[in-house]
Amino acid sequence: MLKGRLGLEQARLPHADRHGLLYLERGALSVEDGCLRFVAAGSELVVAGDYRIPHQSLSLLLLGPGSSVSHDALRLLARHGTGLSAIGEDGVRLYTAQPLMPDSSALARAQVRAWADEKGARMAVARRMYAWRLGEVLPHRDIAVLRGIEGARVKEIYRLTAERIGIRWNGRRYDRGDPLAADLPNQALNHAASAVEAAAAIAVAATAAIPQLGFIHEDSGQSFILDIADLFRDALTVPCAFKAALVVQKRPADSIERMTRRMVGERLRRDQVIPAMIDRIKALFAEPAAD
Repeated sequence: MLKGRLGLEQARLPHADRHGLLYLERGALSVEDGCLRFVAAGSELVVAGDYRIPHQSLSLLLLGPGSSVSHDALRLLARHGTGLSAIGEDGVRLYTAQPLMPDSSALARAQVRAWADEKGARMAVARRMYAWRLGEVLPHRDIAVLRGIEGARVKEIYRLTAERIGIRWNGRRYDRGDPLAADLPNQALNHAASAVEAAAAIAVAATAAIPQLGFIHEDSGQSFILDIADLFRDALTVPCAFKAALVVQKRPADSIERMTRRMVGERLRRDQVIPAMIDRIKALFAEPAAD
C-alpha cells in the first residue's frame, strides 16, 4: 500500500466499535474524493439519492440486486477491513463475499479450539446449540443420540406447524435429483432452508468464523453455516415454508420459490435475523461451553 494514500492510513476503527451491517440496493457504489459514494436509483428500502457511506464505521456492507461496484470501492473497503457481500434481496441469497479481515482472531481461534477437542469442547458446543433449539439441556453426550432426539422433535414441529397453519402434511419427502417432484410443502421447505442458510452464511462472513468447522454438521464445506441456520428452523424456516405453500395452493399461478423467498426475506428484515445470528455466533464462543 502507498502510505498516505487518500490520507486514511491512520483512520481504521476496530470492529468492536463499528455499527455492523448496512444494506444497499439498486445503485452504484464508487469512490469520490476519498469517500465511499452510493448513488441510489430508489427502491422500497433505499430512497433515491446520493449517499456518502461511513465505511470506516461499518463491519460489513451488503450489496443487493441492481447494484454495481467500482474497483476503487473494493480497494477502499479492503484497506479499512470492511467486508462486502453481494446478496439477494433481503438476504435470502449469498452470491459472494469479499474476505473480512477482523482486528482479532479470537473468535476463529476459539472456534478451532472447541472444534479440535472432539470429546470435550466440541460436544459441549453441540449440546449448547441443541439447548438453544430445544429449550432444555439434554443429558446425552453422544452426537448420534442428540441427532436422533432432534429428528423426532423436528417431525413433531412439522406436524404441529402444518396443523396450525392449515396445510396438509404427509411427511418430509423429496428427491434431491428431482426436487420439483415433491409436493408444495416440501418444495417450500427446500427454498426456505436455502434462504435461511444464505442469511447464516452472511452472519458467518460478518464474524469471520470458519464455515467448514461445524459442530453438529460435519461433512459439508458449509457445516458451521448449516449449524447456525438450524438454530432458526423451528421459528423461521418451517412457518414461512408452510405459509408460502398455503398461499400457492390457493393461487397456483404463483411461484412457490418466489413466494417462499419473499416470506423468508420479510422475516429476515423485520425480525433482524442476521444480527441475531451474529449475536448467537459470538455467544457460542464467548466462553467455554459448560459441561
